[in-house]
Parts: sequence; structure tokens; C-alpha cells
Amino acid sequence: MVTDRFGRHIRYLRISLTDRCNLRCVYCMPEDMVFRPHAEMMQDDEIITLFRLFVDLGFDKFRLTGGEPTTRANIVELVREMCATPGAGEVSMTTNGILLDKLAKPLAEAGLKRCNISVDTLNPERFRQITRWGRVEDVRQGILAIEEAGLLPIKLNSVVSRGMNDGQDVVDLAALTLEHPWQIRFIEMMPLGGLGDFQQAQIVTEAELRSTIEAQLGPLGMLNGGKLDGEARIYKLKNAQGDLGFISSVSAPFCATCSRVRLTADGRLRLCLLREKEVDLLTPLRQGATRAELQHLILTGIWQKPWGHGLAENDIAANRQMSEIGG
Repeated sequence: MVTDRFGRHIRYLRISLTDRCNLRCVYCMPEDMVFRPHAEMMQDDEIITLFRLFVDLGFDKFRLTGGEPTTRANIVELVREMCATPGAGEVSMTTNGILLDKLAKPLAEAGLKRCNISVDTLNPERFRQITRWGRVEDVRQGILAIEEAGLLPIKLNSVVSRGMNDGQDVVDLAALTLEHPWQIRFIEMMPLGGLGDFQQAQIVTEAELRSTIEAQLGPLGMLNGGKLDGEARIYKLKNAQGDLGFISSVSAPFCATCSRVRLTADGRLRLCLLREKEVDLLTPLRQGATRAELQHLILTGIWQKPWGHGLAENDIAANRQMSEIGG
């Protein structure tokens, strides 16, 4: 069991497979984003080596992220090798869904358990405005593809931004749960990187979102007595097949129960999404560090995992864009 200095059991690793993406969401990266050279990024064998080190340390929950993970070459083979690792537990993915029409079935056959799909609006014009390049119809096809492939339960993530998709867009997404056994998860904007000031001004709180939904769709019933499901507080509309999750990292942080760390695409162990502290694993791996030495680096780093973010003190991590961490 891996624990930090606050006694939290750390068992969940989010692995960024690439900093590249086939969209340019306005809250995530500039349209002319410059990506790092391929040689600076983890190669396939390096990802698998580090993945197995974390499995050996007792990690049993893994989520593949990006950038956009489905743009990674050999993604199906990587998933297959991860899922074949004894003790790996659950391997899942967060994706924008655009390539899932072709990849959902192969990924499921490779052993992937679930996909969370990011979709901030169902309105085609607004989707284009937010993503700059995307078509919401491609995401719809991706959702149907993972449902057919059995990558269940389906969770759809929506980052809500003030003045952009905080009105009817939220209601339309919430209404999907009336007819589908899906979970729609509304995520507060998290200030990060060079877009921090913009992101901070765009935050819409959980209380505001619930009020917007209830005004049109009726009262929300709280599930599980308000206990978090992972990082989400769960509600349900009357007679709905699915439910709604609210991830309120800013207004109602869940740092006390945090069980996760992140591995960036360039091989840094990031201890908290909203803090700059990282541990370089890729350089010592390439310099020939032993498994024991690498695991010591991981354990020492996790012991120093911070309690939580410093947003209340206006301490905004600026060393990376969201796309470089994987959310």
C-alpha cells in the first residue's frame, strides 16, 4: 500500500499518453499550440515499464488521458499490453470521443473497461466554438460506439464555462439522463497554465449548475447521502434512467480523499493537478536506473504529495497547460 504523509492511500494513476489533440478547446490550449518533440515524450516501452512499476507498488486503477489519447500511435496495442499485466486492475480512458467510432470495439477487445467522453454541449454551433475544430455528431457516434462495444457504464464529462455553455447547454446534457442510463458529469473550470486568469473568470459553481437544471427539469435528489463517488457528488432527476455528477474542485475541493497522481506524457510524476511539483521519472529511466531506484523515486515523491491546491491563495500552477497533464 502506497501512502502519503497525510495517510491517504494512493492507488490511482492517470497516464497522459500524448500532449497532442485533434481539437483546440478554448479553455485547454491556444489554437496555435506548439507541441513538444516526439523524442522528449515517453515511448511505448517506457510507458509499459513505468506502468508495471506502479502495478507492482499496488496501484490498481489506471486512466489513460492526453491531450487526446486515441491519437496516440499503437493505442490498441498499448492498452492490450497494460491490461495483460497481472494485477493491473481497471484500465479506462478519458477521450473526446471523435475517433471512437472506429476504435471502441478494438479497445474493448484489448481489455479496456470504460471510456469517459468529454462533451461540453450538444449544440453543433457552440460545440464548434468551444473546440474550434470539432463536430458534435462525431462525439455522438463515439458514444453509441462505446455503448455497443460494452464499455460501460457511460460517463460524459462537461466542463462548464461562464457565458459559454452554462445555460441551455447544461440543461440539454442533464436531460440525456431521462432516457439513457448514463452519468453526465459537470466539472468546474480549473485555473491552470497560461490560461489561468481566463479560466478563473469562467468558473460556474455546482450550486449555480444545480439551480439552472432544476429550473427546467425539476428537483434533483441527492444519492449516497452526499458521499462522493470518486470525485463526483451524485444527484438524480425524478424517474431518470441515469444520474448527474458534479465535480467541484474549486468550490468544494475533495483533497482529503484524493487517491490519485498523474504521469505526464514526458514522464513526470505530477503529485497534484493544480500544483507545479513533479518528479522526473523518464530521465533516470533512460539513464539506466534500476526498478528499485525508480520505485524509490515514486514512493519518495508520493510521500511529499501536497494536501491540496492553493487556489484560495491565488496560487495557480503555471508550468503546464491542461493538455500536457491530462486532467
